[in-house]
Amino acid sequence: MAEALLRSNLLTRRFGGLTAVGDVSLELRLGEVHAVIGTNGAGKSTLINMLSGELPASSGSIHFDGHDITDWSQPKRARAGIGRSYQRTTIFPAFSVLENCRLCAQAAAPRAWALWESAQHCAASLAAAREALAGAGLADAEARPAGSLSHGGKRQLEIAMCLATRPRVLLLDEPLAGMGAEETERMLGLLAALRQTHAVLLVEHDMDAVFRIADRITVMVNGEVIASDVPEAIRADRAVQVAYLGEGH
Repeated sequence: MAEALLRSNLLTRRFGGLTAVGDVSLELRLGEVHAVIGTNGAGKSTLINMLSGELPASSGSIHFDGHDITDWSQPKRARAGIGRSYQRTTIFPAFSVLENCRLCAQAAAPRAWALWESAQHCAASLAAAREALAGAGLADAEARPAGSLSHGGKRQLEIAMCLATRPRVLLLDEPLAGMGAEETERMLGLLAALRQTHAVLLVEHDMDAVFRIADRITVMVNGEVIASDVPEAIRADRAVQVAYLGEGH
């Protein structure tokens, strides 16, 4: 088994007297999709926010590529190779698909000293953007306004924008939300391809999709992990059946 690229140890987040995430330990490895499932309010998005650096942990630790990053800021984690997407679409709809990606690539590798060069024509940023669009299956749509894409296309663009920062870890918060069957299949194909070169954390409510794509599944209830194992073991886990999947799943 490959060494964990990103791991949390007893990660906890409290809001006053409420423990939103309690003592969560998990590991993300290159070549794997690690899904986190649970009902609304289980603490999944709070967990992603802590891993990405958008929310500080109350206690516990986070390590990335052998470094303790618990106190690192979100920009520093992003520059180090941790990318994320959000539940809600976060694109610039009036800008072209390419420009959305180029802005992300530029933010990841700013060139403040290049005063003679227009940012819009930065060869490095454009190359990174086009590579990301190709990786997300949007190479043919680069000139389109981002707002004209289908719902599934916009979710692909969000992943492309993340890829433009050249991450090694992808934290994906409900990328399949609101998709029809055809768009879901396209996204699952994209996730399968990304797994080859990234460590992927997938928060998702579509259980059929989760069991198809995940190499490992962690189940959260009320901010705590009640099970973490391969999909076959999670499906057979009695506690998971009662708490989340349902008796007959």
